[in-house]
Amino acid sequence: MSFCSYYDTYQCRSCSWIDYHYAEQLKLKTDRLHTLLKPFEPQEWLKPATSPIKGFRNKAKMVATPAADGVVLGLSEEVSLIECPLYDVSMQKVLHTVQQWLRELGVKGYDVKKKKGELKYVLLTRSTSNGSMMLRFILRSHGILGRLEKGLSDLLLRAPELKVVTVNIQPVHMAILEGDEEIFLTEQTRLEERLNGIPLYIRPKSFFQTNAEVAEKLYRTAAEWVNEAKPARLWDLFCGAGGFALHCATPEREIIGIEIEPEAIACARDSAAQLEMKNIRFESLDAASFGASSGAKPDVVIVNPPRRGLGEQLCKWLERVSPENIIYSSCNAVTLAKDMERLSSYECTKVQLFDMFPHTEHYEVLVFLRKI
Repeated sequence: MSFCSYYDTYQCRSCSWIDYHYAEQLKLKTDRLHTLLKPFEPQEWLKPATSPIKGFRNKAKMVATPAADGVVLGLSEEVSLIECPLYDVSMQKVLHTVQQWLRELGVKGYDVKKKKGELKYVLLTRSTSNGSMMLRFILRSHGILGRLEKGLSDLLLRAPELKVVTVNIQPVHMAILEGDEEIFLTEQTRLEERLNGIPLYIRPKSFFQTNAEVAEKLYRTAAEWVNEAKPARLWDLFCGAGGFALHCATPEREIIGIEIEPEAIACARDSAAQLEMKNIRFESLDAASFGASSGAKPDVVIVNPPRRGLGEQLCKWLERVSPENIIYSSCNAVTLAKDMERLSSYECTKVQLFDMFPHTEHYEVLVFLRKI
């Protein structure tokens, strides 16, 4: 028996490794990573960065399913996941409150087969530094917007942790999480998180790591590696809300952060302004576009691409730019290995696994690549 009743009763099997002892999970992940990166002969393997085994996720994504009671938040009418042990107790309580509030309002979940109903998803994000939360309702249309607005004051009284509440309109009958239109129902539009004392902001569409405790270790390690390299100029590609760049900033170091999502760049700029950092700038650009038009050569480039990796085009560009060092943060070691093959003029000096996703086969890995 695991610590999760959903798993033990076969209601949810997302945490496919939950039956393994945590030490065994780490060994399996480490062994797989060693196999993938063995051809590159890393000079140093650092000890894996571990995670709590419960209550570590700061974001919940709930499918809103129609049911006799109105709506169930979870996987289906039969499976509500509002007590998932990956969320801390405060998130579980808020999810309980939101589900009950929606039922009292008579809100129906979206029926995929019948293409009826309004509410598709409920997303909840928590700041681990201050406990405040952001709630997003993903709707098919504006149909129940007025009902949510009218009942909002009652919800905020019952769940005072909620500081940001939004509605996102996603009208397409496809497995797309969100649409272009975001409507704020509260004056506050972002959450503040603090990792290693550095303020980072979370807005509805900005990417943020789902495991804050391990993210702290990841950013701190990257900053240590950068400081060892002593670069005068650093580029952070796929920078998100600026976590890597802000951790690596010094008064004398010139830093550019590049991210395609404008909301994330707005958050990164706000953090830099709060910290009064003068030598750092963030631009909302596609990494490939920036790569084609960039100017002065950097000493270090940090890359944190999505699961698909950098790809051939960006790897070729990095080979042409030829920075002395590349720090690569990856959530998919398979595509990382493919990119390392393409970056043939670099050697791997250090590797560290960060267990961002306990009870699954997934993990984050950080590698330090040095120009041969």
